Amino acid sequence: MASVVPLMKPDAGSTDAGPEERPVLVVDLGGQYSQLIARRVREARVYSELVSHRLSADQIAARRPVALVLSGGPASVYAEGAPDVDPKIFELGIPALGICYGMQLMARDLGGSVERTGVSEFGKAELEARESALFQHLPPEQTVWMSHRDSVIAAPTGAEVTASSPATPIAAFENRARLLYGVQFHPEVV
Repeated sequence: MASVVPLMKPDAGSTDAGPEERPVLVVDLGGQYSQLIARRVREARVYSELVSHRLSADQIAARRPVALVLSGGPASVYAEGAPDVDPKIFELGIPALGICYGMQLMARDLGGSVERTGVSEFGKAELEARESALFQHLPPEQTVWMSHRDSVIAAPTGAEVTASSPATPIAAFENRARLLYGVQFHPEVV
């Protein structure tokens, strides 16, 4: 049985939704910021649970999440034994955001391509965002936190590239019709 760590439980006496509230599931892919992602979701006053990447699509669907966040991680999506997800999670119709490794995993599973390009980014980077659902209320130029060696070099089928950095031409993508989004940077950090 996969372990689940509830990260926020509404107070019994509060006017917030009770335990039946549908969670945002943060899928832990081994990244150093997985707990921080769940905390940032909580700070937005949304119930979240950190869950194992080993959960099947059926197990995820049974939890009735309002959204999924795939965390970052230190591995390469093509490495033997690297954390993986059931690719059927992308067919559930649940909005999903892949962060860093999570974006790369999403790209690979949905027909895109990921490679070690020889260009790494660690630390602050300048991002240029295009008009998109994900960036609609944010400035087009912003400083973000990058931490990656591999990069998405071809966006997934049906996805539009929505941001880039000087070293990463595909720093974000989205498939609005399927509510699938990926960012190479770590929005939870900056």
